[in-house]
Amino acid sequence: MNRIILAVLAAGLLFAACAVAPGHYGAEVVIAPPLPTIVVLEDSTYYYHDGYHYHYRGNSWYYSTSRGGPWKDLPKDRYPKETRFKGKEKHDGNDKGEKREHEKHHR
Repeated sequence: MNRIILAVLAAGLLFAACAVAPGHYGAEVVIAPPLPTIVVLEDSTYYYHDGYHYHYRGNSWYYSTSRGGPWKDLPKDRYPKETRFKGKEKHDGNDKGEKREHEKHHR
């Protein structure tokens, strides 16, 4: 009996670790792993992690199985706790004001 309870709990934890989104016409399921706690974006707003491409745009994250898309909204519980920028001050056509607003939002 205890083994069954442990198996059910373990299965529940494994399923909760992945976000599931339907694919085209609901025929396929894509699992997007969560991003690391801290993501450092260097020269672009694209990030590659665990076989998925992620794109940061306008304080939102999107994911895809290829860099060319199609892009899907990343569930908020999969967002990193902190997004850092290395190098350029401008990202995705936005000025420094958005970067300051982003940093203020994540403090």
